[in-house]
Amino acid sequence: MGEGVRHAEASGEQVFVQKTVIDAMIAHALEDAPRECCGLLLGTGRRIARAVRTRNAQAGTTRYLINPEDHFAAIREARSLGLSIVGAYHSHPASAPVPSPRDLEDATHDFFYLIVSLVDPGRPEVRAFELKQGNCRPLRLDTVPVPAL
Repeated sequence: MGEGVRHAEASGEQVFVQKTVIDAMIAHALEDAPRECCGLLLGTGRRIARAVRTRNAQAGTTRYLINPEDHFAAIREARSLGLSIVGAYHSHPASAPVPSPRDLEDATHDFFYLIVSLVDPGRPEVRAFELKQGNCRPLRLDTVPVPAL
């Protein structure tokens, strides 16, 4: 699934994401379209190891709100795996993968945001962002293999 994915160019810092995470986010976005999907990202530091699906409490096509019960379940899952919630993802079924004014309004500092665009469902585009000192900045998204057991 990840082979046809487009990653936007970004300067500055990067975030490392396992390919399985990218694939899971895209599958979720495609299944929930035309509604926005959303979920949480588990990892450590600048490495994202897992995507956890959550229900969209807004159930809309242009807005998302992570279901609080799902958020608490993700916290428990992260703790059981020795990980933290390091970010969130959501989809833009009909627009570019850039934060909307509402996304920025709702954003939390020091949290990664990954957005999946389905403008071209055959070639989803995934971009990563971070809110630092009141500025939303794009991050370079580096796909890494799943570590061997």
